[in-house]
Amino acid sequence: MTVTVDRSVEEFTAAPRQLFINGQWTTAASGKTFDTPNPATGQTLARIAEGDAADIDKAVGAARRAFDDGPWGRLTPSERGRIIWRIGDLILEHAEELAQLESLDNGKPYPVALAADIPLSADMFHYMAGWATKIEGNTIDISVPYMPGANFHTYTLREPVGVVGQIIPWNFPLLMAAWKLAPALTTGNTVVLKPAEQTPLTALKLAELIAAAGVPDGVVNVVTGFGETAGAALAAHPHVDKVAFTGSTEVGKLIVQAAAGNLKKVSLELGGKSPNIVFEDASPAAVEGAANAIFFNHGQCCVAGSRLFVQEGRFDEVVEGVAQIARSIRLGPGMESGTQMGPLVSDEQLRRVTGYLESGLADGATAVTGGTRHGDQGYFVEPTVLTNTRPDMKVVREEIFGPVVVAAPFSSIDDIAAAANDTDYGLGAGIWTQDISKAHALAKKIRAGSVWINCYNVFDASLPFGGYKQSGWGREMGHEVLEAYTEVKAVTTLL
Repeated sequence: MTVTVDRSVEEFTAAPRQLFINGQWTTAASGKTFDTPNPATGQTLARIAEGDAADIDKAVGAARRAFDDGPWGRLTPSERGRIIWRIGDLILEHAEELAQLESLDNGKPYPVALAADIPLSADMFHYMAGWATKIEGNTIDISVPYMPGANFHTYTLREPVGVVGQIIPWNFPLLMAAWKLAPALTTGNTVVLKPAEQTPLTALKLAELIAAAGVPDGVVNVVTGFGETAGAALAAHPHVDKVAFTGSTEVGKLIVQAAAGNLKKVSLELGGKSPNIVFEDASPAAVEGAANAIFFNHGQCCVAGSRLFVQEGRFDEVVEGVAQIARSIRLGPGMESGTQMGPLVSDEQLRRVTGYLESGLADGATAVTGGTRHGDQGYFVEPTVLTNTRPDMKVVREEIFGPVVVAAPFSSIDDIAAAANDTDYGLGAGIWTQDISKAHALAKKIRAGSVWINCYNVFDASLPFGGYKQSGWGREMGHEVLEAYTEVKAVTTLL
């Protein structure tokens, strides 16, 4: 049985969706549009304005004026915080509508979007709203050797960067918009947001809520379009002071190159190939935990536990347990009751994941379960467990971004740290053991931004999130993210 779509959602998807620039809804300068499909059927869900460089330039101009001359910078921190808190409230008030849009556009099960994506998004705005009144500088008692006897009054100011370009991915569309927008607004910046072309709907709905919350015109602008046009123009724009990107490592490198023109600040949250390590003394919960680590959000998660390492004495048991869970997962449209895993987001992603499966099997890997596409309608892939892999295989080394886990045995803690770190990435890792001393000793050896012990995929607005190595630069969330959206100014006065 399919969940009944709200009338408001039907109306939202039926009307052509426009760009949101300077507080107004507008068509793209070129007049072009593109279709966003329902990944469960492949059929058109909504028609979206196709912004390009001209629209980005218009949006950046609006953001620049709002930052330099608008009322946003004149608000007190308390006033700004109350507006940001209101955005969180409005997300919760529109939870049903947002969850349905997310499910239809992204493919994830509606109950998952309602229980996780929506409250986490609201919580990010609520958490960051509290920081608006707590952004502080310092006074410093300086000593200047070449000016003996001189007295100074010296202090630092922490100020907003300016105009921020933000480019977000399609796996958690609303949540990634919240992760980006909330800290940028809290610190007093203005924003041009470019959502993924595959999943633009909740970002556009969020723009409505942001306006309703009282954010002044031009402070938040949303330009939909494609990465190679709108995204590239935003990353390279000379009047953008910072670009924040979440997505693949390959595109992240292009962002860095584009940002070099005016040396804008850059923060990147990129790919991962995260190790999930199960010791022989792990509790039975480790089996379900290992399955959740890879199959959550259809494996379309940058921290997915896609490399499962199991100590030799438990290898067969854990692998078969994960495989049994994989076989029991009910695939279907995100809006269908009982669906546990929806489709991948697009035909392109379907071809990418099935291509990796074909490569792994051709290289000698064994599919304990899964290994192929599911059905012939929509973009579904069977949850897959691969064994008999080698460290040099593409399925082991490269990010697949689908419900595919490669499992390998290990013998001791001495060799597992090296195997876990044998990757270009360093975003997440999991450790399952009842020996907490062993867990913490291994956690210190693993080069990753997040390490979960006897749990996985635990996120909170107060926890910093980001990666080592080619998993990115900087941190999202927590008070650490404030550094990504501020500049520090030293002021020195001779007394």
